[in-house]
Amino acid sequence: MTLTEIILIGIGLAMDAVAVSMTNGMVYRNLKAREYIAMPLFFGAFQGFMPLIGNFAGSLFDEFISKYAGIVILLILGIIGGNMIKEGVEHTNPSERVCGCKELGSGILLCQAVATSLDAFAVGVGFSAMQVNILPAVAVIAVVTVIMTTAAIEIGRKFGDILGSQAEILGGIILVIIGVKAIITK
Repeated sequence: MTLTEIILIGIGLAMDAVAVSMTNGMVYRNLKAREYIAMPLFFGAFQGFMPLIGNFAGSLFDEFISKYAGIVILLILGIIGGNMIKEGVEHTNPSERVCGCKELGSGILLCQAVATSLDAFAVGVGFSAMQVNILPAVAVIAVVTVIMTTAAIEIGRKFGDILGSQAEILGGIILVIIGVKAIITK
């Protein structure tokens, strides 16, 4: 497998993480430096780690992951997104609805990283079948994800500035849509 092919696979795998990072940038507009750094690192690490696990697991868990990945993604992102929508709608004071005051906790970030990287497990199984040199491949996938999610955070922050108090509701809707898409396409 060529470097170009692995980069393209990395771009494809990173798309859900990019969408979630953009949403986070939009909703959590006052990100602290550690949160801003942690987000791409979490997503990159999981996008790199899951193909590695998939490669070693081979086809042992492929059927199970393929069967239930959509449901798991929908549950995780649906709960997080639904909560964001609920909080955005419940606040009656417009200054409370500006979600820049919220903090992106490591628990939420961990759930998002896991949910957006489940497809990468199946890619790792495929890499095993094709006998791809796994360590360079997962390193490229992780780096591509880090770069793309970093850019997505900035784009999300710009949209968050434009949308103001509606950013939390829109962000929650985006996460729910990603979850629904995962269950429909699985």
